[in-house]
Amino acid sequence: MKYDFTSIMDRLGKDAMAVDSLGTGTSPAKPREGFDAIPMWVADMNFPTVPTIQQAIIRRVQHPAFGYFSPSDEYFDSIIRWQETRNGVQGLTKEAIGYENGVLGGVITALRVMCSQGDNVLLHSPTYIGFTSCMENTGFHIIHSPLVKDENNVWRMDFEDMEKKIVDNKIHAAVFCSPHNPTGRVWERWEIERAMEIYKKHDVMVVSDEIWSDIILGDHRHIPTQSISADARSRTAAMYAPSKTFNLAGLVGSYHIVYNSHLRERMDKEASLSHYNSMNVLSMYALIGAYCPEGQEWTDELCEVLTGNADFACDYIAQHFPGVNVSRPQGTYMLFLDCTEWCKAHGKTIEEVLHAGWDVGVAWQDGRPFHGECHIRMNLALPLSRVQEAFRRLDTYVFNA
Repeated sequence: MKYDFTSIMDRLGKDAMAVDSLGTGTSPAKPREGFDAIPMWVADMNFPTVPTIQQAIIRRVQHPAFGYFSPSDEYFDSIIRWQETRNGVQGLTKEAIGYENGVLGGVITALRVMCSQGDNVLLHSPTYIGFTSCMENTGFHIIHSPLVKDENNVWRMDFEDMEKKIVDNKIHAAVFCSPHNPTGRVWERWEIERAMEIYKKHDVMVVSDEIWSDIILGDHRHIPTQSISADARSRTAAMYAPSKTFNLAGLVGSYHIVYNSHLRERMDKEASLSHYNSMNVLSMYALIGAYCPEGQEWTDELCEVLTGNADFACDYIAQHFPGVNVSRPQGTYMLFLDCTEWCKAHGKTIEEVLHAGWDVGVAWQDGRPFHGECHIRMNLALPLSRVQEAFRRLDTYVFNA
């Protein structure tokens, strides 16, 4: 490969929550003596990012003034080219693109325009913990429509349940996660079409979180929600960012795509009220450095590496951890392990399983806040050698101890 996905970075003391915060708050505990930490919880990656990002930032830093500014045409052109190349988006203009201080902030801005605080909002479960916290903290009431596994162990939307929940709870706004976090589903076109037909039928506005859209495994393909129909294009506010793809969360910088001018103008007004939603000049150059031809190459290699990691992990679980169930992810770099059968067979709680992993340095994440009763969320965005070592420890000290 052209880029480095095998070096093991020492991130300790380098502003990395994944390792610096172990043993504090709700983070995984630190490992016991004799084991180093393998960060497999918070959703960031343990790979060096594409060098063009650093190069773009360094070039800008060499100019010694950092005053007020407006996003450049190069910024907007980079997004337009990226969306066209990666997602086949045609006709996107700079007017439809708006900056967001994080996807979750964009979700809340959109919801405040689409409905009122205290309103019911439809969301699939399992559910990304960030949705839960930001929506509940700002006064929205979440109504969950559980995903269900089909005969092939693939997570699917329950369309009948979605429609019933919408009608029974007088819902007029939904948050749609595509690809889905934490299950790793990459929705097929027909699935999104069916969901959007239901939303149209009941006049439900949609916030589509597509931050994972670049991280697609195997031969799956991301379908932008807004591309489904003219109605979907009009009723949807889509959220994107280079942060998940290129590990730039610490630089802060997301964006929305909203074609409906009425919706867009109201969102822009809502976001402007606190003067909080302002771009950092270095995050602008980070995006420009990411959304370039080298960034395209790097992302393709990243997806190849992550596909290999997911294949290894899922095959290992199937062969060595009877009673642990996982649906093979089609996108993202997260696994959502269902340990229900294993815990029942071994008389263990999910709390005990979590801590057994933490003790030997596998810093995985409690799945219960994601609405998985006996689940663990696991980040595979590490060099394969570290993933292999983590599973060796889980085999020896946790599931077959």
